[in-house]
Amino acid sequence: MRVIIMGCGRVGEQLAVLMSEEGHDIAVIDYEAHALARLGPNFKGRRVRGVGFDRDVLLRAGIEEADGFAAMSSSDNANVVAARIARTIFRVPHVVARLFEPERAEVYQRLGLVTISSTTWGAERTRELLTHAELDAVRSFGTGEVQLLEIEIPERLVGHTVRDLLVPGEVAVITITRGGRALLPMSGTIFRADDVVHLAVSSDAMGRVERLLGIGEGG
Repeated sequence: MRVIIMGCGRVGEQLAVLMSEEGHDIAVIDYEAHALARLGPNFKGRRVRGVGFDRDVLLRAGIEEADGFAAMSSSDNANVVAARIARTIFRVPHVVARLFEPERAEVYQRLGLVTISSTTWGAERTRELLTHAELDAVRSFGTGEVQLLEIEIPERLVGHTVRDLLVPGEVAVITITRGGRALLPMSGTIFRADDVVHLAVSSDAMGRVERLLGIGEGG
């Protein structure tokens, strides 16, 4: 995948290094040379110095062939302008803009932009860790609206079926790992002792999942 990342702060740097190590073709844009230097000598992607919403800079970064564009600078306005250019002018298929002011997200989403807010995500993740410490969230989606949980099936559900954990629109059973092998369950699949289950759960339904699993009962 060919991806352009605008902004080489901590988030942009980590994203660039991670995706480059995964084998993606990465170009990083930043106005500051010292920011691009953070990528280190082993970075295999391209470093492009300039303003991330300047047409010539974007062309140098290869935006005409890009599959994805991530606006990760420290400026909401710059991120949104660059993201709109990437999406509407260069027709980049996958565009994400980082926002620091979460209240702007709805406005930008109406413009067709996918946004992430580290403020909102951080607050949601902290709330989950404080209020649902027994549940192991291994990944969040969106800005925290959906969590991927990994749990060992409790004794009370051994012998029950997957449908006993399903709640339409709130809880879905994604995989069961049994004896080291993963399987995609059907609604009639029966839980066994030592099964490890991955659940996709709406953040609003975390309390319901705890009740279904019997977490916190009996002390």
